[in-house]
Amino acid sequence: MTSRERFIATLNHRQPDRVCVDFGGTWISGIHTSIVHQLKQRLIGPGASPARVHEPYQMLAEVDAELQAALAVDIVGVWPRKNIFGYEVGDWKPFTLFDGTPCLVPGNFNVTPAEDGGWLTYPEGDLSAPPSAHMPKGAYFFDTLIRQEPIDEDHLNPEDNLEEFGLFNAEDIAHYERQVAWLDQNATDKGVVLLAPGTAFGDIALVPAPFLKHPKGIRDIGEWYMTTAANPEYVHAIFEKQCEYALKNLQTLIEMFGDRVQAVVTTGTDFGTQNSLFISVPSYRDLFKPYHKQLNDLIHSKSNWKTFIHSCGAVAPLIPEFIEAGFDILNPVQCSACGMDAAQLKQNFGRDITFWGGGVNTQHTMYESPEAVYREVRERIDIFNKDGGFVFNAVHNIQGNSPIENVLAMFKAIKDSGC
Repeated sequence: MTSRERFIATLNHRQPDRVCVDFGGTWISGIHTSIVHQLKQRLIGPGASPARVHEPYQMLAEVDAELQAALAVDIVGVWPRKNIFGYEVGDWKPFTLFDGTPCLVPGNFNVTPAEDGGWLTYPEGDLSAPPSAHMPKGAYFFDTLIRQEPIDEDHLNPEDNLEEFGLFNAEDIAHYERQVAWLDQNATDKGVVLLAPGTAFGDIALVPAPFLKHPKGIRDIGEWYMTTAANPEYVHAIFEKQCEYALKNLQTLIEMFGDRVQAVVTTGTDFGTQNSLFISVPSYRDLFKPYHKQLNDLIHSKSNWKTFIHSCGAVAPLIPEFIEAGFDILNPVQCSACGMDAAQLKQNFGRDITFWGGGVNTQHTMYESPEAVYREVRERIDIFNKDGGFVFNAVHNIQGNSPIENVLAMFKAIKDSGC
């Protein structure tokens, strides 16, 4: 099978010739820049091209064609025009991470020293604006800074929480036209996943709006969670307008990309903790499911695309709701969370949803030994890949302090699985 054929078979719950593999296709299935650099040095050699940070919030590097070939990666991603800090990726310049990793960063990636010796970074790279994220000294990724202005709970305006949403402009359309041309020239045999912008309702990675210089409305994560319970009418007003924009933009993307794309990421809103849900099942049905269903219904009626939901944590009680809402794919499949046993998930839901992730525990196993990593990866492939419906990825991104021998053991186990 070609990578695209393997991906299509997998998404349609047919047994592929081997497990389908994604690393770098999305912002929740990537590899930290420090690890990409080490992989390039080990697998390609000193002459390998530098690691390029294309997702600076989590400091994820591109898994380029050179590394895709070395790792037998099947999937490429189509990304929005701007990243989470509000600027386009390009105009590369050299940078060095805290651990000494050399890399290239976008031209608008600008940092200044923080009081703790870490780094502050800025919306649109504008050093005259208040910083929107902080990386502690010695850390590997940024944390969003809360910049909520004083709010009047009795006079909230939904428009304040909608300023980042809207219809595609001419620059967005030109960006996607370039992506279509790139796919036609470089990826006709690859699986393709599209990352749709503006379709995630209430994603707390986006609520603080690290891409806006002076965000208005509710921008504190704790305040947002309380508002979903205390003032759902306000949240519905935001979601209704956001959904209106999202439906029109998705229609545009479907018309532009057609069958070049096989899957689309529409939401990264987390609904689970390690041990339970963030939200009750009835609350999900009322507050999120109607909008999820509208987007999924449009996508399924107008295209062959499969729809992808990301939610960390113990979300097993919500999986039937996700399926009913029209989602085809679940990521990152956090098998260590309560009620998320791999075999049970496959038995209960494997006919109805594709598991994209779950391949190895990046919180614990990845820091144990190469043998432990190898064993867990082989076990997860055996469980999840039977009869298709499994895209191999770790549980979320490979972190920057992961031991490189353990990472290599993961890829060896994928290769050795032969299924």
